[in-house]
Amino acid sequence: MAVAGLGIDVTGVERMERAYERRGQRLLDRLFTPREQAWCDRRGARFTHYAGRFAVKEAVMKVLGTGWTRGVRWIDIEVLRDPGGPPRVELHGATGRIAAEAGIEQVHVAITHDAGLAVAVAVAER
Repeated sequence: MAVAGLGIDVTGVERMERAYERRGQRLLDRLFTPREQAWCDRRGARFTHYAGRFAVKEAVMKVLGTGWTRGVRWIDIEVLRDPGGPPRVELHGATGRIAAEAGIEQVHVAITHDAGLAVAVAVAER
């Protein structure tokens, strides 16, 4: 496998919480799948985890070189975590097709949180 792309993003936890205060559940439904919401809502610091997943989605868009264009939707980049395992990404819809057309077979991600920030890195493999 060869590295096909690298993306990184930083998201403020407080910014995510303020956005939720303004837009409520509509924001969460636009940005996060039901599985992502269920996972984050089970955590004590739920907005820390929402911010981390948002940062992953931004990092993946950078890997793909698309931003929000070409039919890419936030919920098409799903950040999941198996019990005891690292975070992983599933790409759906247009996002999955774009990755496949680019020959991307897998996207590895890492998330960290500190000092009110969530940072994510995404590495795509061909």
